[in-house]
Amino acid sequence: MGRFGLHSKRVLLGDELVEATVIVNKGIIERIDKGSFSKCDFPVEDVEDSVIMPGLIDSHVHINEPGRADWEGFDTATRAAAAGGITTLIEMPLNASPVTTTKKAFEKKLAATKNKLHVNCGFWGGIVPENINDLDELIKRGVFGIKAFLTHSGIDEFPNVCEADLRRGLPILKKYNVPLLVHAELDDEIPTQNILDEFPTNYQAYLASRPKRWEDEAINVMIDLCREFETAIHIVHLSSSNSITSLEQAKIEGLQISVETCPHYLVFNAEDIPDSQTQFKCAPPIRERANNEKLWGALKDGLFSFIVSDHSPAIPEIKEMKSGNLKKAWGGIAGLQFSFSAFWTQAKKRGVSIAGVSNLMGYNVARFLHLENRKGRIEAGYDADLTIWNPEEIFEVTEDIIEFKHKITAYKGLQLHGLVEKTFVGGYKVFDKGLFCEMSKGKILKSRHGLSKSENAEVS
Repeated sequence: MGRFGLHSKRVLLGDELVEATVIVNKGIIERIDKGSFSKCDFPVEDVEDSVIMPGLIDSHVHINEPGRADWEGFDTATRAAAAGGITTLIEMPLNASPVTTTKKAFEKKLAATKNKLHVNCGFWGGIVPENINDLDELIKRGVFGIKAFLTHSGIDEFPNVCEADLRRGLPILKKYNVPLLVHAELDDEIPTQNILDEFPTNYQAYLASRPKRWEDEAINVMIDLCREFETAIHIVHLSSSNSITSLEQAKIEGLQISVETCPHYLVFNAEDIPDSQTQFKCAPPIRERANNEKLWGALKDGLFSFIVSDHSPAIPEIKEMKSGNLKKAWGGIAGLQFSFSAFWTQAKKRGVSIAGVSNLMGYNVARFLHLENRKGRIEAGYDADLTIWNPEEIFEVTEDIIEFKHKITAYKGLQLHGLVEKTFVGGYKVFDKGLFCEMSKGKILKSRHGLSKSENAEVS
């Protein structure tokens, strides 16, 4: 790959937008020339006022291949990522089949990516009651951390763990300094499902079936375990605003606890979700406007380490699109391609800057993954993973622009600000104004924490 440049009047360098030319050579940012465009002896593309920003990173994506590629596969998911300005994603251990809970299953997943990665991709492993003895091997093979469910995951191949299982697993994670990611819901014996049995298409009934206390109790358990084992614990997709205070106090205490949320908890409100619209079903659920405004307040106060999509697609039949049955429908929001624009649309109204969005959807994720010395910044020596977009342009989410496998998304019909124009992955132009260019240029990424020195030398 030869040397080339990208010039714009708005290049995000650190927390500032400046006029500059980003010089790329062999997939790496070679230098940044600040100021107006000047003639060079190599090609330079001038994108005028469009923003050149570090490529986005999404660490919470369900791709489902191998085994359930009819739900979503690496080809369609990474196309959608590129179209949404995402240059790196980390894939969850479910809902593939087999689930990524053993070294053998991980090898099958790696094999399934061949010639299908259009953006970079790393992986999480999973903890289930019967695989505690497999965690060492999984981590040594390069997963970035381990995912746990405290309630039923939705598929029987990935059963939830109890506190006793975590007590066996956490010392192993601490040894390698990798985080435990937790779906934090603890269902109790109080019969919350009764109303949903009676009104299965009613969104308010679904909301009542997964109350805030499920999250709050689970998060309190994880805070206690974080304190006891002194290991990193990450709460995924926080939905309950009742847990904000306890998480803030845990951070003040200095515990290694972090938390994320997703655009759908910030963009949508339960009051506005019609009945029978299963594309809005997720777990934990999208809650009331008052709750979600408190999430925005916590975001501006710095509680959330980052914002991720939790892209969780399914085929129309199990999503119950025809019946509208929220009790039976698969829970998950498909939104990988639109998570950035959806978040920006609301964030800018609340005074969040372009730099702030870049940190929340890029650099902070890189830091969590220990990739901050190569991704998430436009600096010399960093990977040339770049997103070029127009923050002011408005577009409508229609079926014809959806790149993920099934055209089912809660974002359909929305008018969103922030159109992604071009996406570069390792210096290759993958996406350009609706067209795909150089494909299969994404790399497999592995965590270095469990690897030997010789293995480290071979890892992307």
